[in-house]
Amino acid sequence: MDFTDVSLTALRVLRTVAERGTFTAAAASLGYTQSAVSRQIAAVERAAGARLLERRRDGVRLTAAGRVVLRSATLVLDEIDAAARELSGLPAQTGTVRLGWVPSAGTTVVPQAVAALRRSAPGVRVVSREGVTPALVRALRAGSIDLALLSLAPPFRAPDAESPPLVLRTLTERPLCLAVPETHPLARGEYVDVADLRGQRWITGSADGADHRMGVWPGLDERPETPHTARDWLARLHLVAAGCGLTTVPGAMATAAPPGVRVLPVRGGPQEVRRLALARLPHPPSGPVARLAEALRAAAAGTDPGLGEGGGADAGGTAAP
Repeated sequence: MDFTDVSLTALRVLRTVAERGTFTAAAASLGYTQSAVSRQIAAVERAAGARLLERRRDGVRLTAAGRVVLRSATLVLDEIDAAARELSGLPAQTGTVRLGWVPSAGTTVVPQAVAALRRSAPGVRVVSREGVTPALVRALRAGSIDLALLSLAPPFRAPDAESPPLVLRTLTERPLCLAVPETHPLARGEYVDVADLRGQRWITGSADGADHRMGVWPGLDERPETPHTARDWLARLHLVAAGCGLTTVPGAMATAAPPGVRVLPVRGGPQEVRRLALARLPHPPSGPVARLAEALRAAAAGTDPGLGEGGGADAGGTAAP
């Protein structure tokens, strides 16, 4: 095993492949060809003397050896980036926390937490990005983000099967709701009966990836009609307001609905509940990471008082301190 000839570029490529989940997505992110990405991964695997990535039909995942190499690669890359900032005259960003969040958290918990942290700990700098839960879990594992706000659905299993398990804390738990145009017949009552959802038109999330049915009520025993697709929550809600169809929304987003939309509970079937969980790797968090985590818990407590400090671990996870 000899890493003396492994380039920083190869280590960055390994981290990006682990985060993005496929060679194709990593190549697009880095601006490389797929064959260039393959060559860099092959170079790291030769140096390690082991297969670092398990190739599967749905992408790649790190092997046990890959997780060991990635941990060391992340430390090296972070140190190099810190040195580059210092040499360029920029202050070392020791107070920077990298946060990933699912779209629904961006309308409530994230802005409230960041604003509160700016007042209470102005030295902490938050850099955040939006993503779907599987991508955010990969980013955590790859060391690209420090904390992630994930959306979890029943039966609330751990978001991945990798080791060590992520530290998870439930911040909110609310029923899934339905966004309906104010002019729609279903908007006349105070709730929607699940039997009335057959034959409706739906506005969904992206048609590719893990969220291809986001927006359609779970468990419908028919092939849903989905004439409109929009990843952005606000765009989806404005399509609802325009009468283009229905979509699902977390209960916490009711206050963010634009004029022309009613957000209603659904009755008559199994209760659909969604959890917003805070996730991180199981090593002790730095001071800035702990401060942001506390700000996120406080913001969630304001959104859902029943689960502010009382949320525990999700299935397969470890309770967060």
